[in-house]
Amino acid sequence: MKVGIGLPTSLAGAVGADVVAWARLAEESGFSTLGIIDRLVHTSWEPLTTLAAAAAVTRRIGLATSILVSPLRGNTALLAKQAATVDRLSHGRLTLGLAVGSRQDDFEVGRVEKAGRGARTGTQVAELRRHWADAQSGREPAVGPAPVRPDGPELILGGHSPAALRRAARLADGWIGGGTGPVMFAPGAEALREQWAAEGRTGTPRLVALAYFALGEDAGKHTEGYLRSYYRDAGPFVDHILRGAADNPGRLRGLVGRYTEAGCDELLLMPCAGDLGQVTAAARVLGLRG
Repeated sequence: MKVGIGLPTSLAGAVGADVVAWARLAEESGFSTLGIIDRLVHTSWEPLTTLAAAAAVTRRIGLATSILVSPLRGNTALLAKQAATVDRLSHGRLTLGLAVGSRQDDFEVGRVEKAGRGARTGTQVAELRRHWADAQSGREPAVGPAPVRPDGPELILGGHSPAALRRAARLADGWIGGGTGPVMFAPGAEALREQWAAEGRTGTPRLVALAYFALGEDAGKHTEGYLRSYYRDAGPFVDHILRGAADNPGRLRGLVGRYTEAGCDELLLMPCAGDLGQVTAAARVLGLRG
């Protein structure tokens, strides 16, 4: 299983120079991908803008929206252009992870209707692929630039509901299970594989998940503070997320091992603390090599 790491852009006080340094260090430390999460009503940074900056200072590491709240971006042609631009900047390293979103305040502030967002996301995926194919073929008028990959950036969809899993199996290159822990990831991954086969898809879907971590002194304090803030409207679910977070080396190694056993292809470790030492500490604990 590959192991990536999230950018610290959802943490309060994130600074541009530190985020750029984090991206460079993550690549040097041997992580597979830089992930970034998405909220509207939060201090978190806009994902595609941030990944464009990361693309400029790295050469190998993958770049992933994990995930982008697709219905909040109603202009799909513009989204296709933005994603293709990051893909060009990174020489084809972008994975575009999308999901429907669940936070009511994001939809209210964005003046977007929350109802029907699943169907709209499916339509967006088809439109994204059409725009990318038109740009690749040179048809006019087309929304460019053309992505590097012939079929456009790798596209994965999130969500655990039966409808979300069907949508991922029908339309995407894979599924991202979110930060719900390996116990919930495993049945979701199995259901996705079953749906993939039912859709007559060949090959195998790519299966990705998130996990939260902090290491070092006050790791538990950082994990508790960040997750209770980020998931403040999630009710009892925040306690489930907290129980699955890794705040010491043993728990981090154990978490990675359980996701490997659950059939995860890539785990993205999302930081609950923003100091650069988190990158080197996690790489050292997991035995990664740059």
